[in-house]
Amino acid sequence: MDFIQIAKQAKEASLLTAALPENIKNTALNAMADAIEKAKAEIFAANKKDLEAAAPLVESGELSKSTFNRLKLDDNKMHDMIAGIRDIVKLPDPVNKKLLVRELDENLTLYKVSCPIGVLGIIFEARPDVISQISSLAIKSSNAVILKGGKETTNTNREILRIINSALESVEGFPKNVVQQVFTRDDVAEMLKCDGYINLIIPRGGNSLVKFIKENTKIPVLGHADGICHIFVDKSADLITAQKIIIDAKTQYPSACNSVETLLIHESFPYHDELLAALQLEEIKLIDNPESWAHEYGDKILAFKTVADVEEAIEHINKYGSGHTDCIVTTDVECAENFMNKVDSAGVYFNVSTRFADGFRYGFGAEVGISTNKTHARGPVGLEGLTIYKYKLIGEGQIVADYAEGRKQFHHKVLRT
Repeated sequence: MDFIQIAKQAKEASLLTAALPENIKNTALNAMADAIEKAKAEIFAANKKDLEAAAPLVESGELSKSTFNRLKLDDNKMHDMIAGIRDIVKLPDPVNKKLLVRELDENLTLYKVSCPIGVLGIIFEARPDVISQISSLAIKSSNAVILKGGKETTNTNREILRIINSALESVEGFPKNVVQQVFTRDDVAEMLKCDGYINLIIPRGGNSLVKFIKENTKIPVLGHADGICHIFVDKSADLITAQKIIIDAKTQYPSACNSVETLLIHESFPYHDELLAALQLEEIKLIDNPESWAHEYGDKILAFKTVADVEEAIEHINKYGSGHTDCIVTTDVECAENFMNKVDSAGVYFNVSTRFADGFRYGFGAEVGISTNKTHARGPVGLEGLTIYKYKLIGEGQIVADYAEGRKQFHHKVLRT
């Protein structure tokens, strides 16, 4: 089947899901979770094939170690996949929410109502668990989705989507072709040209992937390129608190996009040497003069720099950061507020690890990705980020001429905000 046909099917499916009752969507999600849980062995077997094929590529340098780590599914990731779907079931339906009710005149009422975006095109690298996350979010938000994963995860991706679609087919009233998948570079090229059917592209991958997509499509793109996250240790910071936060942000999952890449330390922080020594004991490689301050290591490597004050830290972050997630460690609340107000990032944190930048941890159930955009959605993009809105105007035969010619007047009475 060619891509245009796939896109047409997705468009048709999106129009049907837009009016789908919440109970059918939740039934579909529970069926997905049950099916994945029952098919763990098949998914792990498919993932093993991908890992075996990818291992020589890591040795040859064609595939990075961090990408290989993202590719691997284990019991913990599988548990999170299933739990993420079930958590989305518990969340309120994001569609048909009244965002504004305004009476323009007597018996002439305007409603601003949330609605799905339509068809989502998701292009991602490694991380096969992305499929269940995005599929479940798309279903709950009444969107259709076309997925394109990296070639390194082809076997796992095929198996997971086979299981998902088998489960969806068993749900009475659930439309066909809501979740589809493509596999080739040609499909990506066609997807980027398909502005007549696809409403939003969401890339999940490195800077080169995001840059290529943005330069080669007319379709709106939502996402982030690099995850260059910072932690600033203020002069008043507690040493133990700083150690815990930095170690977690660097070592808990070094290849994650919300892992810290640069540490900034106030020149008057009294435990500078002790802090660096504690990080080295955790096998973190410290670099004090990197070739670039705008580099995402994706490993247990941490660039560090001494700064004069919080203002220099803010200036550094806004210059070299990627607008993802940045943190201040301090006991000075006023200093923290200044930092969080001035740092221009999707997530600004006070005394917590940057690893909290995640849709699941935010209570979104899951996420389609993290956005550093300043339009529509920012930060971890969950259900609300996959909806837009429409205006519904309900009247009793009113015409504009009556208002234009002064026979009637608007009173714009807000009934609900």
